[in-house]
Amino acid sequence: MHRPIYLDCHSTTPLDPEVLEAMLPYFTEAFGNPASNSHSYGWEAEAAVKLAREQIATAIHARPEEIVFTSGATEANNLAIKGAAEANLAKGRHVVTVVTEHNAVLDPCRYLETLGFEITRLPVEADGLLDLTKLEAVLREDTVLVSVMAANNEIGVLQPLEDIGALCRSRGVLFHTDAAQAIGKIPLDVQAMEISLMSLTAHKVYGPKGIGALYVRRKAPRVQLAPQLHGGGHERGLRSGTLYTPQIVGFARAVSLGLEKMAAETERLVELRDRLHQALLPLGGIQLNGHPTFRLAGNLNLSFEGVDGQALLLALQPTVAVSSGSACTSAKIEPSHVLSAIGRDDALAYASIRFGLGRFTTTAEIDQVAKHVTVAVQALRR
Repeated sequence: MHRPIYLDCHSTTPLDPEVLEAMLPYFTEAFGNPASNSHSYGWEAEAAVKLAREQIATAIHARPEEIVFTSGATEANNLAIKGAAEANLAKGRHVVTVVTEHNAVLDPCRYLETLGFEITRLPVEADGLLDLTKLEAVLREDTVLVSVMAANNEIGVLQPLEDIGALCRSRGVLFHTDAAQAIGKIPLDVQAMEISLMSLTAHKVYGPKGIGALYVRRKAPRVQLAPQLHGGGHERGLRSGTLYTPQIVGFARAVSLGLEKMAAETERLVELRDRLHQALLPLGGIQLNGHPTFRLAGNLNLSFEGVDGQALLLALQPTVAVSSGSACTSAKIEPSHVLSAIGRDDALAYASIRFGLGRFTTTAEIDQVAKHVTVAVQALRR
């Protein structure tokens, strides 16, 4: 059966064959528990986890002991936000975030409100970028954490992490960033960016689902967290649970491949993204959502005037796999909170499509997608 062209790489990415190859031995012959320290099966798994931890740490200029493995970015975000809030009660109960964050950040913040925390949700500009003067204005003596994502999952906007980190550092506030969409796609340096906590995941960078990590700074300053999972004391007591060796090995290989391919892949994806955009412009009535250049290379989020987004998705379904926004909220019928935040009215928000280009996207596929979208939009407008 002919499958649709896949342009939904912000939702998930296919497993790179090299990643699968690295993982396979740890499902069968090297199946030991890395916490089993009394025999060779455990030592073998422990060595694999140690190497993977080093590789992931190197990718973001961290130290291996600062990497805490989780089930994904959602768990990492929860551990970072709730863990930092609970561990720093003596300082205060004020947390700052941004209205365009993923729900894996917004929902833990809502939970903290039920415990008496005050959450400040900052707006963004029309291009999706955060105004740093607004961030500076809301920081207080009792602010314990600022959480701003590195790359937006819907409109691809890249926030100025280094500037945000410097501001937070100068005010003695912890800085957390959700880098699920950024790892392996843009350079990340937790030292230069003054990042206290960073959430990562594998499946957005051609790795396996079900594995992620949280970077937790251990020096200058040392970040204290309250664990959210208890039982066994794994990951230095921050995240109990048997480590999933095959997934961890795959995660590290995916991140390493992302770094190796980053420069060439960024250039290639920008060319393909712009090719698709230019091919669709003759339709007229198209608005680009998010900053035109400060965005992920593979992201193109467009609003098509006079078209119902769900009808467009249905029309494209047999030939093109795309989405209208976050996969985690695709069942909801409300307009995207990200598009509303940058000023799109409900009609335009509903008429938006997120094209997520990736490592295996070809020029021929982009040309086919442009034709399919053009035909579908023209038909719906008629």
